[in-house]
Amino acid sequence: MRVLHFYKTSFPDTMGGVEQVINQIARGAAKLGVKTDVLSLSPDRAARTVEIDGYLAHRARLDLQIASTGFSASAFWRFSQLAKKADVIHYHFPWPFMDVVHFATRVKKPTVVTYHSDIIRQKTLLKLYNPLKRKFLASMDRIVATSPNYLATSDVLEKFSNKVSVIPIGIDKATYPQPMPDRLQFWREKIGPKFFLFVGLIRYYKGLHILVEAAQGTDYPIVIVGAGPIEQELKAQAAQLGLRNIHFLGHLPDEDKVALLTLCYGVVFPSHLRSEAFGISLLEGAMYGKPMISSEIGTGTTFINIGDETGLVVPPSSPVALRQAMRYLWEHPEVAANMGKRAEERYWKHFTAEKMVKSYVDLYGELVRHHHGAGR
Repeated sequence: MRVLHFYKTSFPDTMGGVEQVINQIARGAAKLGVKTDVLSLSPDRAARTVEIDGYLAHRARLDLQIASTGFSASAFWRFSQLAKKADVIHYHFPWPFMDVVHFATRVKKPTVVTYHSDIIRQKTLLKLYNPLKRKFLASMDRIVATSPNYLATSDVLEKFSNKVSVIPIGIDKATYPQPMPDRLQFWREKIGPKFFLFVGLIRYYKGLHILVEAAQGTDYPIVIVGAGPIEQELKAQAAQLGLRNIHFLGHLPDEDKVALLTLCYGVVFPSHLRSEAFGISLLEGAMYGKPMISSEIGTGTTFINIGDETGLVVPPSSPVALRQAMRYLWEHPEVAANMGKRAEERYWKHFTAEKMVKSYVDLYGELVRHHHGAGR
């Protein structure tokens, strides 16, 4: 069986949440004998097809980008050629250009789309895109939601509930580096033995301005790992409030990120908008056995973090509630440790890459069998 994944970006060019999911599925499926191609766009004129962990990553040239949507003239031909060899086409939503390519190339293969997120921000453009979006989703053989929470709260998915399956995102701990003792010691000395940690892109929906505000009147260290478009705004906010307990570390190598995940007291994840559809870095906290603090936004964050079981769940956009949650965990180390233990148990039960990959490979097989049966 051969599967073609199609998304606007992919590893090794970028490694955001969706790219990480595609990489985990592709490398895991290869181990199960599924041949995998991944097609994405790249601004690199010399971008070549490369083999990564048993699968092929192809890139078409990025010609234009409007409102976070990449366009490519050469992608039509590249997609058409790869689709001819594939048994299943696996799309990753949202990316409006992908819908255009799907219809323009007249795909006749079994199709599945992983619905990573509703479109939240581009309200005006969304009105123009809605007819194409509905047509595209209606044409899919199967739609995959990444959590039951998102399926239950998405108005879009509700319209297609008869063809939606839930396959939670999973990650493979074996692919994470083991931090060396000297790196652990370095961060222990730099930050201290007890601190809260945030890891992720610094973007508008991550709620980090709420975390900065919540840090007022506290003295426990808060470490922010990541870079992004509002990084300078957050630093200015922290400086204006006179906060000295927030450490902005920027983008770090994986070994340092893992060292901080290993050492931290708890993971804080204040995303306050539905643009945060799942929260892979929150899942990393669970994988490393840390108690978590997140907001209830009706998405996968509250499927990962179960309130009062694996951590604390607070109302979104509430600095007061976030501050109270941090204080409670800080002052109740035994409760925090037990929550972290249950978080790790939940990771091994629901969120391993192995479990996710098997679910997708089973789905691919089901779609191929149904397609062949319908052909007869």
